[in-house]
Amino acid sequence: MELQTIPAISARVKQAASEAGFELAGIAPVREFPEQDHFERWIDAGRAGEMKYLQARNDAGELKRSSLRLAVPWARSVIVCALNYNTAHPYSTACDEPARGWISRYAWGTEDYHDAVMRRLRLVEAKLQQAFKGLTANPETPALQTRRYVDTGPIVERIYAKYAGVGWIGKNTCIINQKQGSWLFLGVILTSLELAPDLPAPDRCGTCTRCIDACPTDALIAPYQLDSNRCISYLTIEKRGDIPEALCPGMGRQVFGCDICQDVCPWNRRAPAGQAAEFQPRPELVNPALEWLALLSEEEFRRTFRRSPIRRARREGIRRNAAIAMGNSGDSRFEPVLKKLASDEDEAVASAAQWGLKRLAGC
Repeated sequence: MELQTIPAISARVKQAASEAGFELAGIAPVREFPEQDHFERWIDAGRAGEMKYLQARNDAGELKRSSLRLAVPWARSVIVCALNYNTAHPYSTACDEPARGWISRYAWGTEDYHDAVMRRLRLVEAKLQQAFKGLTANPETPALQTRRYVDTGPIVERIYAKYAGVGWIGKNTCIINQKQGSWLFLGVILTSLELAPDLPAPDRCGTCTRCIDACPTDALIAPYQLDSNRCISYLTIEKRGDIPEALCPGMGRQVFGCDICQDVCPWNRRAPAGQAAEFQPRPELVNPALEWLALLSEEEFRRTFRRSPIRRARREGIRRNAAIAMGNSGDSRFEPVLKKLASDEDEAVASAAQWGLKRLAGC
């Protein structure tokens, strides 16, 4: 077998990523980056909300996601792959029908992005292992170690995406690529092989603050700083129980996630539509009927969202969000539905419906 070189393997990995359907791929070294200190301060300030998985610590009390060297000591390189989930469909908030809600662009399709990205990462990982076999003829060479993650590992993906040259971290904290925009899912492969690293992506946000200015709940408290406790995506997906009433008006008709800070980003004006079939929109999810969502049975919820990321919000969360959206709709036709929900067995749904009734009444 012809021996492979490290640069050749690095190039093969990127080729494999493209063949698997990823629009972007890059390689970052495993080392300490200044952004990791920002992450630890962000956690200590309580800005992760109830997302306990981000706050996990090891036996020494160190944040697991603060240092990849601590969590995965054998890792030497991180392969970062990005998949475009944009479609040619208008933004969800472009719908001005008060009876319909807004769902984040990434959740319109037929499959959870974790599964879609992981399936492609497996293909890249297999090609990496295959290329490694040709690196040396020495049978005593240790086996190549690899591990794949899609939002589930002890790593802040966007930091490594920056240093892999995939994109820069925007003022809205999303990864932005000059040609692809920010409608990107990230997946990573950790490897014990020291691959040829790419150059970090330069920050091209400049003086623009459109994302900060557009956030209706002021979750972007400063450039590059997000307070999850105020973020609509967090509130509609991760937050359990009641949503603080002071934030409810700013949620508009959002029922799952929020794209506003990406909608207004100039780098998304010409962002291309992705080709992945899994993310092509299901018509009933682009702007769903609020009454339908509010009255979903457990069985219908499971059947409709069986393979969707919307499952993460749970049925009670979607119904709670729909009640708030009804209140923000200004449509008095929702009063009978909200009155019914106001005595719902789920306390958060009932509380949201009571708020919605007061909102419609102008109180």
